[in-house]
Amino acid sequence: MSLRIDVLTIFPDTVADYAATSVLGRAAETDVWSLRVLDLRDATNDVHRSVDDAPFGGGPGMILSAEPILATVESTPDLARPLIALTPSGRRFSQGDAAHLAGLSGFSLLCGRYEGIDQRALDLVVDDELSVGDFVLAGGELAALCVIEAVVRLLPGTLGNDLSSDDESFSDGLLEYPQYTRPAEVRGRAVPEVLRSGDHARIARWRHAQSLARTMARRPDLIERRGGLSADDERLLAEFSLEGRGPTG
Repeated sequence: MSLRIDVLTIFPDTVADYAATSVLGRAAETDVWSLRVLDLRDATNDVHRSVDDAPFGGGPGMILSAEPILATVESTPDLARPLIALTPSGRRFSQGDAAHLAGLSGFSLLCGRYEGIDQRALDLVVDDELSVGDFVLAGGELAALCVIEAVVRLLPGTLGNDLSSDDESFSDGLLEYPQYTRPAEVRGRAVPEVLRSGDHARIARWRHAQSLARTMARRPDLIERRGGLSADDERLLAEFSLEGRGPTG
């Protein structure tokens, strides 16, 4: 069954154009997923198609009005649920969220814009709020595309090898190990010998050790979230002389 994603935005072309390219475009062509973009301006009734207004209580910038959002939702009875707003104050989007959404039949994304979204729209029709990181964007379109790509690439048939997404950063709570391709030497730097050994069991251990070392060096919070290093982790790091160090060749 194809995954359906609806996106509510005031910049529909931004979302639709990117979604038609590369991995997302090919997956849509083979009915792995489908996209419907809803323009919030279509739900306005003034000559200027206004979707924003000044904030009550004063302050800089403009606020995305509630009514165009509410009207869009109410005029779309088959809107895919849940409806998720992309906001700086939402909970942090993770690979686990991507996996959960990939298991649904569909969901919708509301792209914030300006200084925020009228809280009444969030209270009345939004099911969840997500943020793609601790930074602020001009709008939610880029955030929505991040969520869409993270989800769609997990769907069977999206990638050339359906196992590709099982062996990446965050798939097991760790960052991905270093990758190499031909030639075997580039400007005096050779591919690690273990990767040319043909010993697939040792290669798997080396890769896991490298993931552990890289995560320790760059994202210790992920190691803490896993409950720290296990005895097996410690032995694996010792096998490749990576105790307390970053990844090496």
